[in-house]
Amino acid sequence: MASVSALGLMSGTSLDGIDVALIRTDGERIAEFGPVGYRPYAEAERDLLRRALAAAPALTDRTARPGALAEAEALVTQAHARAVEDFLATNGIDRHDLAVIGFHGQTVLHRPEQRLTVQIGDGAALARLLGVPVAFDLRAADVAAGGQGAPLVPVFHRALVADLKRAQPVAVLNVGGVANVTYIDGPDLIACDTGPGNALIDDFMRARTGAACDRDGTTAARGRIDEAWLAAALAHPFFAAPPPKSLDRNAFAGLAVSAPSIEDGAATLTAFTAAAVAAVMPLLPRPPQSWIVAGGGARNPTLLRMLADRVAPASVETAQAIGWASDAVEAQAFAYLAVRSLNGEPITFPKTTGAPRPMTGGLLAKP
Repeated sequence: MASVSALGLMSGTSLDGIDVALIRTDGERIAEFGPVGYRPYAEAERDLLRRALAAAPALTDRTARPGALAEAEALVTQAHARAVEDFLATNGIDRHDLAVIGFHGQTVLHRPEQRLTVQIGDGAALARLLGVPVAFDLRAADVAAGGQGAPLVPVFHRALVADLKRAQPVAVLNVGGVANVTYIDGPDLIACDTGPGNALIDDFMRARTGAACDRDGTTAARGRIDEAWLAAALAHPFFAAPPPKSLDRNAFAGLAVSAPSIEDGAATLTAFTAAAVAAVMPLLPRPPQSWIVAGGGARNPTLLRMLADRVAPASVETAQAIGWASDAVEAQAFAYLAVRSLNGEPITFPKTTGAPRPMTGGLLAKP
């Protein structure tokens, strides 16, 4: 298939906003990177999404939308439509030039052990609003077949790393609300969630200070790590389990940090994220020689320093530093996955999600 233009949309577990990215691809190689954009959620919108997250654990039917979930789904759909309209207008892009839009939606529940994953957002309504085909619900087929349904981005990471000239193995780490890693070593493609990313840090800062996050890791940089708490947290059986494995955003929300100061609490939770990433190394075939960090966590120098200390002598660098659009990598990935879905090509694999075979995925909604 010839390369086509595809738009990717990503609203992650950090609940910060919607990333938008355009690429040209045939579903294998990336022919061209286009512009990227971002629409932040307003605080009232985040509050509604948090209420939806609080309501979601009661779900047993992934299509049900009781209470706040119905309101939040309408919000997610409309917000994504506005984000796309603004992006197209800002960049002078004709919607008729788009072959497909990859729409992740907003994950509110992820329990693959129950074969249950829920991403709110109405793909069919979005296609009607925008007049462009939309590939959506990209996790469901994998989970229904017994896979983890996450992470979905490894096949895109492989395409990115294919254009780099560096020694392998390479680890691509995305730090959103949950952190996930892709291990690339020639034909070997292994992936898993590593543990909490920014979620615990963000929730702690919001509860203690009202701030949305520990911007630039400045609070954590002034604190002392509670090593006893950290050791106890890392004793959770998730960290010893081999890949593939995945987590719900709130899987570790019950862990309370009783730090004497906000600085110590932020330092301890930041160290937890870094240590959880490092804990995956003994579970991989070989230690990665380099780590490339994308997502919101790539903007946290304290986290990057802690990670570098734990994975040495491997190098740690941000996706931005090597020329990738760090904050938009996942949005670009969903554009790429949408094209693969359109082509009927697999988007998940036994060593990335635990699916029984390479799996195609996604529903296609036409305008």
